[in-house]
Amino acid sequence: MPRIFVSAFAVPDSAIDGVGHVNNLEYIRWMQEAAIVHSAAQGWSRERYLETGTAWVVRSHTIEYLRPAFAGDALSLLTWVAGFRPRSSPRKYLVWRAGDQRVLAEAETLWVFVDRKSGRARSIPEELRAAFEVVPDGDEVLKAVRRGGPGSLLALQRAG
Repeated sequence: MPRIFVSAFAVPDSAIDGVGHVNNLEYIRWMQEAAIVHSAAQGWSRERYLETGTAWVVRSHTIEYLRPAFAGDALSLLTWVAGFRPRSSPRKYLVWRAGDQRVLAEAETLWVFVDRKSGRARSIPEELRAAFEVVPDGDEVLKAVRRGGPGSLLALQRAG
């Protein structure tokens, strides 16, 4: 059960904007994809949400861009659940570049758990909460990537 999910990829040419670096919208797309894959890895796939008649929707995204990313950069996007409220959950993200071992962006999405038919927020069931280990302190993630790069990323996934 990865408490911190790590997705590694190379920046495609198609992600580059007119200024020559990764377009801001790509970060949001990568964040959403990582959240979906992390959820599936925890036993909550799209099919399971369909079966339960539930879904997650975004209430807000906050991204702080610290450095630009460029075509071909080897990146790691880390994501983790930072907590649970009765009907929502903040999820945090960190984008890290292997080449210079630098953090490029830090972000958070507030996800709201909803009923698919009504679209109304509903309480997050205990079985869903239990599928994710909450990592309330993002500083632990920052310290680990600054300390040791890729080896630290694997250790973060397994640590509990």
